[in-house]
Amino acid sequence: MAALSADPIHVFAGRDLTGDGVMKLPFLRALRAVWPQARIVWLTAGKSVFANTLRPLTAGLLDGVIEETGLGDSWADILRSPPALPRADLLIDTQRQVRTSLMLRRLRPRIFVSAAAGWRLSTLAPADREKPSSMLGQMMRLLAACGAAPDLARLPPLALPVEFADEAARRLPGGGIRVGLAPGAGDRRKCWPLERYLDLGATLAGRGLTPVILLGPAEQSWTETVTRHLPAAELPVRAEDSPLMTMAIARRLVAAVANDSGIGHLLAAAGTPLVSLFGPTSPEKFAPQATRLAILRAQNFGAEAMAAIPQGPVLKALTTILPSEAGSWVL
Repeated sequence: MAALSADPIHVFAGRDLTGDGVMKLPFLRALRAVWPQARIVWLTAGKSVFANTLRPLTAGLLDGVIEETGLGDSWADILRSPPALPRADLLIDTQRQVRTSLMLRRLRPRIFVSAAAGWRLSTLAPADREKPSSMLGQMMRLLAACGAAPDLARLPPLALPVEFADEAARRLPGGGIRVGLAPGAGDRRKCWPLERYLDLGATLAGRGLTPVILLGPAEQSWTETVTRHLPAAELPVRAEDSPLMTMAIARRLVAAVANDSGIGHLLAAAGTPLVSLFGPTSPEKFAPQATRLAILRAQNFGAEAMAAIPQGPVLKALTTILPSEAGSWVL
């Protein structure tokens, strides 16, 4: 079944925070791969990072973003006239609230695709209607309903503005084999202990690799501990950096290790091979879409707490994702 012909295409989401937006980037790339010539517009009920923070990453992927449409905020919206929006040939609804989907249908697209109410409101439905665990899987199922099955692994990489790449080169100059270590997460329960990351970094440094510690804004207070215990480390990320800067830095790494975190998803979006560590959260739901990915779960070592993951398996997993230029490094 070939993907249906449609133009223009509108995609609706409730709202996009930074983490949500990063996780949705593969879907945007898939959309453009399926419909390279169509006008694609992103609609949201609230604010969207695709209109500001992550807007540079949508160049060539989205033709427009319309925020705060007010669609589906309450059941009372059903009684009001729908907002005056351009009519879409295809409208893809990425959320599952029935009241919002009913409101979206009133925009009168030629084709409406939505998984709300078990696909009962949708013009089309996929052959397999079982809900995938991951958000990205759920979004890709919407494309499957349209007859599209793009291979995410073969999509072109995201284009970063050149100024970010240039600044990353200034912060991480020269050659060498650099491995990123991202010890933070918004929820500290999701963090592998910092001392394990530092021990891993020391092991890497002892074998001729350069550990690059990636600290987010909430982990900047760890800087002194890192520099004291791991003097060989580079710390190129600053508290004020945008996600694009972090991605540019990630592209100068041969691989990385990260917790289930926003920075882990940024590393994956940048195309960096990744070892992703999980404990209290589910990799089936939250695994990053990395080009090369190894997942380790604390449960495989007898507990939910992240401290249950030993260093040895992390080191071994790292060797499995290292690209050919780092092939001379072995355990």
